[in-house]
Order: sequence, then C-alpha cells, then structure tokens
Amino acid sequence: MSSAKTKARRCAVQALYQWQMTGQNLKLIERQFFEDDRLKNAQKNYFIDVFHGVPKHLDKIDAAFVAYVDRTIDEIDPVERAILRIGVYELMHKPDVPYRVVINEGVELAKSFGADGSHKYVNGVLDKVAQEQRKIEIEAKKSK
Repeated sequence: MSSAKTKARRCAVQALYQWQMTGQNLKLIERQFFEDDRLKNAQKNYFIDVFHGVPKHLDKIDAAFVAYVDRTIDEIDPVERAILRIGVYELMHKPDVPYRVVINEGVELAKSFGADGSHKYVNGVLDKVAQEQRKIEIEAKKSK
C-alpha cells in the first residue's frame, strides 16, 4: 500500500510524461487527472505542486542533472526524464523530504514505469544531484 505522496508522484510522472510528449496545457492535463479520478488516495496538493513546479523550474532542474547523464536531455527516455525531473525538483524545492526518500521514490518509479535497468540509471543520477543539492543534509547524516 503506497502513501498518498507516493501516489501523487506516480500520477505526476504520468502527467509530466503526457506534457513532454504532447506539449498540452498543464491545466488541461491536470483536469484530466482529476476528472478520471486518477488522483484517488493521492496527496492532490503535492501532485499539483510537483506537476506545475517541474515545468516552471525546468531550466534549473535540467541544468542540475545534465552533467551527470551520458546523453542529451532530449535523448533520455521520456519516462526516465520525467522521473529525473521530479526527483531533482524535490531535491531542490522540498527540503522537508529527506534526500534518501527522494532517491528511493525515483528508483521505485523507474522500476514501475521505466525500462529494465532504468532504476539503476535514475539512482545514479539522483544520487549525484543529491550530493550537490543536499550537501548539508548528507554531511549531517555522516557525522552521526
């Protein structure tokens, strides 16, 4: 049984994937998710925040992980790209979510939606971004 926040992330991956592939209006995609009742048992505010936050901060998000990928961002599988963008968004804008949770959620999303082995790729990239974005949190964990 997944948490309401995990369910929100799962829906956000699907919605971002749709946005990346179609370029549709964010509000239109969001409305489809509400009307289709896909957000049942999901933390709706978290879904809205992540789904709208990623496109809003897209340049900074992509810049935060481009150095850690082995291809251009456009060449990354669209599912993996959506997962990475959500994870990086959370690392940058959700300090209340521990970095290990962000990475683990990204890995689980990749296992659910990504190609075989994509979870390893997502794990590696998010881990490197976390080292940069969450230095203080990581150092605090090491000193315990």
